Amino acid sequence: MKIDKIIFKITFNAMLLALGWVLPLFTGQIREIGNMLCPMHIPVMIGGILLGWQSGLFLGLATPLTRSLMFGMPPLYPNALGMAFELATYGVVCGIVFRILFKSNIHIILKTIITLLVAMVLGRAVWGLVRWIFTMISTEQQFSFKMFLSGAFITAWPGIIIQLILIPYIVFVLSRTDKGRSLLENK
Repeated sequence: MKIDKIIFKITFNAMLLALGWVLPLFTGQIREIGNMLCPMHIPVMIGGILLGWQSGLFLGLATPLTRSLMFGMPPLYPNALGMAFELATYGVVCGIVFRILFKSNIHIILKTIITLLVAMVLGRAVWGLVRWIFTMISTEQQFSFKMFLSGAFITAWPGIIIQLILIPYIVFVLSRTDKGRSLLENK
């Protein structure tokens, strides 16, 4: 791998990490709005798709944990820790599924949407499992299936819609650039 491509990937990772720190600031630090829009998910999923599963894993683990330590939001336990598992799953699944679909003749927007749907289901399942485990080892109230559905899908539906519109568009636009095309073709 050429040194300039390595530098570009490191820089792009850093930019996505910073974006994961900054995007939640636009929700006004109001937890309910942040839970609805899921702003930290966007750069992690983009990183997994464009840079591969390793970058998706790094971004997924690092974004909520470092943001929690720097800004105090989300609270480290249980939110940031649970989100770290969830976002790491998104990043890894996006990287793997998109790579598998990339070789197919499906349009890049449809590849991205399929990738996101698979990642969203698996990431939310991991989040629910982690939250359930946290309630088993702590004194917080039990984590029911109703709470899982509410947190994973019902509350988050605006963010899911935004992600399904915005991320495929960003990937499509980047796939039209030289750097974006080289990232997608040579992961």
